[in-house]
Amino acid sequence: RTIADVSFTVTLNDTHDSMLLLKSFRSARSAHAHQLILLSSIMAARGHVQDPNDRRLRPIYGKIHITCLMTKLYEAAVRKVPTSEEYHSHLFMAYARVGEYKKMQQAGMALYKIVPKNPYYFWSVMSLVMQAISAQDEKLSQTMFLPLAERMVEKMVKEEKIEAEAEVQLYFMILERLGKYVEALEVVQGPLGEKLTSELQSRENKCMMLYRRLERWAECNALSCKLLLKNPDDWQFYILYFDSLFYLIDQSWAPPQEGAHSAEGEVHASTAQAISFMEDRIATEEAKESKHLRGPYLARLELIRRLRERSCPEAQQLGEPLELMFQFFVKFGDKPCCITDLEIFLDLLTPDQHVQFINRLMEAVPLGAPGEDGVALPGDTRALQRHLCVTQLSRSLGQQHALNTEGKLGLIKELKAHYRHGLQFGKSCLKTELQFSDMYCLMAAHVYIDLWLETGESNMLWQCLGLLEEGLSNSSSNAQFKLLLLLLYCRLGAFEPVVDLYSSLDAKHVQHDTIGYLLTRYAESLGQFAAASQSCNFSLRFFHSNQKDTSEYIIQAYKYGAFEKIPEFIAFRNRLNHSLHFAQARTERMLLDLFLEADTSSPLEESVKSMSLCPEEDDIPWDSLRDNRDLTVLVSWNPKDRQLNEEHKQHSLEDDTLWLRLRSLTLRLIGCVSALTHPPTSRNSEKTTENGVAAKPSSLQSLLSQLENTLNQATQFTEKQLQYPFVGPVPSRLAQALSSGCCQCQLSSLQLPLHLQELETAGLDDSTELQTQISNLFKSLAVQLQDMLEKCKGDLLEVKDDQTKPQQFLLENLVYFVETICIVLWVSNYCGSVLRPLKSSLQKKKKKKKECRVGRESLSLERQTQSEAEGTFTKTAMDKVQSSYLRSLQEIGELLKKRADTLKSLKI
Repeated sequence: RTIADVSFTVTLNDTHDSMLLLKSFRSARSAHAHQLILLSSIMAARGHVQDPNDRRLRPIYGKIHITCLMTKLYEAAVRKVPTSEEYHSHLFMAYARVGEYKKMQQAGMALYKIVPKNPYYFWSVMSLVMQAISAQDEKLSQTMFLPLAERMVEKMVKEEKIEAEAEVQLYFMILERLGKYVEALEVVQGPLGEKLTSELQSRENKCMMLYRRLERWAECNALSCKLLLKNPDDWQFYILYFDSLFYLIDQSWAPPQEGAHSAEGEVHASTAQAISFMEDRIATEEAKESKHLRGPYLARLELIRRLRERSCPEAQQLGEPLELMFQFFVKFGDKPCCITDLEIFLDLLTPDQHVQFINRLMEAVPLGAPGEDGVALPGDTRALQRHLCVTQLSRSLGQQHALNTEGKLGLIKELKAHYRHGLQFGKSCLKTELQFSDMYCLMAAHVYIDLWLETGESNMLWQCLGLLEEGLSNSSSNAQFKLLLLLLYCRLGAFEPVVDLYSSLDAKHVQHDTIGYLLTRYAESLGQFAAASQSCNFSLRFFHSNQKDTSEYIIQAYKYGAFEKIPEFIAFRNRLNHSLHFAQARTERMLLDLFLEADTSSPLEESVKSMSLCPEEDDIPWDSLRDNRDLTVLVSWNPKDRQLNEEHKQHSLEDDTLWLRLRSLTLRLIGCVSALTHPPTSRNSEKTTENGVAAKPSSLQSLLSQLENTLNQATQFTEKQLQYPFVGPVPSRLAQALSSGCCQCQLSSLQLPLHLQELETAGLDDSTELQTQISNLFKSLAVQLQDMLEKCKGDLLEVKDDQTKPQQFLLENLVYFVETICIVLWVSNYCGSVLRPLKSSLQKKKKKKKECRVGRESLSLERQTQSEAEGTFTKTAMDKVQSSYLRSLQEIGELLKKRADTLKSLKI
C-alpha cells in the first residue's frame, strides 16, 4: 500500500518534495531511521509541505516508530499556512500521537481562534485534563491544571455555548477529578444533565455514583428503589439497595417529621421494609404466566445472606434457602446460567443439607428409564440442561471429590454416557456451534485429572487426553476443550500439538497477553525452539503494535468527542507496556536468539549489538509490573476450598517475577561477557564495544552480586511449595531450573571473567594463587556440568507395570543443560582471548552428550476397558506426545551439534 502511495505521489507531482518523499520511503524500507530523520528535517526546514505528502509519510514514519517526525512537518506547514484549519487539526492529532499534551492544548486553542467551533475548544480543555492525569505532582494537578480546565468549561456554560453531550461529560469528569461531587451532582441534575442521553440511565447511574461518594445513603436507597421498580432484573441496583439499607440501619437513620424522606423519594431504613420490598417483587413475578425474571429471586437469597452475616433473626421470614434454591431451579433449571446463579449461594446450605439438596433437585429432572448400563438419560435438551446443572452443582458441593476411586470411575462412565447420548441433539449444529452435552465431556476430563493427581496412574491421564480429543472431534470450536488439552500436553512436555491448538483458538488482541503466557511458558523449556520463537513473536507483535493502535484510538476519541474514553486508553496502554508477560516474552526471545545464533551464525558481540542490549541499564519496570494473566479462563466446578484464591495468585506472581529477574540478569551478564571480548592490543586499557556497552568490572561485579542474591531468594521461595489448583496458574520454570543445577552452574561460569581480568592485570609471574583459584573454578564447573548431564539421562516415556509414564522433567533438564553449555562456551571464548596472549597452558576437556531417550515402539494402554473408538482417540494423543518428544530431541541435538563445532576454536 505504501509503495503504491509513493508511486502515485511521484507520478502526480514529480517535484523535489516528491523525490524527498521517495527517499524517505526507501530509508524506512531499509530501516535507516537516521536518514529518514535527516530527510524530514530538510522538508520541514523548507516549509513547503504538501498535504498528500504528509498523509503518505505518516505510515512510513509509523512503520519504524518515529511518528514524532510528523509533528515537525505539520509545524512547518502551519507556519507556512497559519490560517489553515486542516493543517492545525493535523498538527493537533500529530501531537496526540506522541502524547505532547501541553502542545496539544496550545494547538487546540490556536485552532479555536481560527475556527471558533466548540469541539476545538474542548480539545484544548481535554488536553489540560491529560496534563493533570500525566503529571507526577498530584498537587500541581489539583491546583493548576484541573482548576484551569474547570474555569474554561464554566466560561462556556455561562455563555450558554455548551452544545453536545461530550462537553457535559468532560465537565463532569473535571469536577469528579477535583472531588467536587456536589457541583457534579448539580450539573447532572440540572439542564446540562438533559444532554446525557447516549447511554441508558446515564443520569441515574451518575447520580448513584455521586450519592455513594457523598455518603448520601438515603438518596442512594430511594433512587435504587425507583430504578428497581422500573427494571426488577438489574442486579447492580439490588447491590446498591442492600448496601445503602444496612448503612442507614447502622446509622439509625430516621425519616424527617415533615416533607419527603429524601430528594429521590421514599427511603427504606429497616429490615422489615426490605423484606416487604423483596416479597412485593417476588409477588409481581409470580403473577406472570411466563418469562419470569431471575433478579428478584436471587436478590431474596442475597438478602438472606446479608441478614445471616449480621445474625438477624428476620432472615427466617424470607424462607429456607434450600427450598428457595429448589424453587429457583424449577423455574430456571433449563437455562445454562442457572449453575452460575446458584453456585454463589451454595454457602447458605449447611454440610448436612448437601446430599438432600442434590436429591431434591434430581426430583425436578425428567429422565427416562435406566438402560442396560443403569444410566437414566434425558429425552430433550431442556431435561439435559437440568441434569447437567445438578451434576455441576454436585461437583461444586464437593460430592464428586469425596468419591473413592471406584466411585469416580463409575461417575466417569455415567458422564460419558450422558455426553454421547446428548450428541444426537446437536446433529444439526454448525461447526462453529457447541454441542449441548459438551460440559459432560469436560467434567469427565476433570474427574480423570482428579484420579491422576490422587493415584499417580498415568493411564488416567492418557484416557483424559483421549476423551478430550474425542470431544474436540465432535465440537471443533469448543475453547474449553482446547485450553485443557493445551494445558495437559504442556504438563506432559509435548509442545508440538499445542501450537495447532493455540492457533485454532484464534486469540485476538489482548488475549495474546491474557492467555499467551501458556505458550511462552513452555515452548523453549520443552526444546521446541522454532515454535518458541514463533510464540514469542505472536505476543511481541501485539505489544509492539499497542503503541500505534492506542494512539489511533485516542485520535478517534478526540474526533468524536468520547473524552471519557481517552484516560481509559492511556491506562490500557500503560498496563500493556508494564505487562509481566511482555517483559517475559521480550527477555526469553533475546535469550533464545542468543542460544540459537550467537557464535554459530554470527559472533556473540554482533548478536548482542543487534539487540541494542545495554547490560548496565535495566529497562524492566519492576515496581509497576502488571499481572494481566487470565487465571480463571478454564472452567472449574471445584468447591470453595479447592478454588484459586488470592494466596495462589500472589505466590504465582512472585514466582514468575523471580524467574524473570533471574533470566534478565543472566541476559545482561551475557551482554557483559560479549563486551569484554577484545583483541590482544587492548590489554590493560578501558574496554568498550561498538554498541556502546562498556566492559566495566564494576558493572559485571554488580550484576553478579544481584544474580547471587536473587538466586538465594529463589531458593528460599521454592521451599514454600504451595500447590496450585490444576486449572489455576501454571508454575514458572524456577523450581525445575534450581533442581537441575543450571542456575548455580551458570553463576559459577559467569564469575570466571572477573578472575581472568585480575589475572590479565597481574600477569603470570605474580599470580600463582590466582591461577590455582581459576584452575579450581574450571574443575568445579566441569563437575557441575557432569552432574547436570546425569540428571538428563533416562526414558522420556517410561513403561513400567503396564503404565506408560511420561518423564517430561528430563526434557526440561536437557534444555537447561544446553543453555548452560552455551553460556560456558561464551565465557570460555573470553577466557581464551585472555589466556592466549599470556601463552597459558590451561587444559580444557569437555564432552557433551545427549542421553534422553524415547521409545519408538508403538505405545498402548494395557488392562484398561476401552471401546475401539475410545482407544483410537487415546492412541492419537499418545502418538502426538511421542512425536513431540522426538521433535524436541531433534532440535536439541542439532543445537548441541552446532555448539560442539565451536569447541575447536577454544584451544589455546
